[in-house]
This record gives sequence, C-alpha cells and structure tokens, in this order.
Amino acid sequence: ADVGYARFLGSQLTEPDTLLLVADCAGRVAGYVYATLEPTSWVELRDACGYVHDVAVDAPMRRAGVARALMEAACAWMTARGAPRVVLLSAEQNVEAQRLFEQLGFRRTMVEFTREL
Repeated sequence: ADVGYARFLGSQLTEPDTLLLVADCAGRVAGYVYATLEPTSWVELRDACGYVHDVAVDAPMRRAGVARALMEAACAWMTARGAPRVVLLSAEQNVEAQRLFEQLGFRRTMVEFTREL
C-alpha cells in the first residue's frame, strides 16, 4: 500500500492545483503535506476550498514543529491561490493532531460515522 500511495503522490507533482511539500531535516525526510485546491462539492455539501489530504511526520521528529511548519506553508500556498478556507479530516483517535489543528485556528465542522457491513 505504501508503494502505491508513493506512486500516486508522484503522479500529482505536475498537477497545477496540487501541493506536495517535504520537510528535510539534515538530509532526512522528516514529514510531508499533500494538499489541493478543490471546487464546490455538492456531494460533500462543501464550498470551494483548500484541502489538506495528508500531513505526516516521522515519529522521531514529532513535537519539533515539523507538522506546524508544513501546515503553515500549505495554508500560505492556498491563501496565495485564493482559497477562502482550508478543510481537513482527522482520525477520531488522533488527539495530538487535532490539538495542533485547533492551535492553528481550525474548528470542528463535521462528524463522520462509519458502520462496517
């Protein structure tokens, strides 16, 4: 699955409404953020926005400001391109990430429910 996702991210590098930033720390990948500009979605009942699909930081580099720097850079990129808002999802159990998002000015807007069949 990781190889497939890496291939997908590589395919996004030439898309004009896509941002993929990698945080480098002493020549080592510390984390990355993948974001896009999205049009209005009637299915998701969401206006046009910047959308952070993924932000990840290598475990040894967590709590060092890497995710904050990546998120701030992504938000600046979306702002410069006219995005009126930024949307993201977080796993319910990822409390640490949710705390960071709230510190960055995000607020909870939707609750997702899942039922296995």
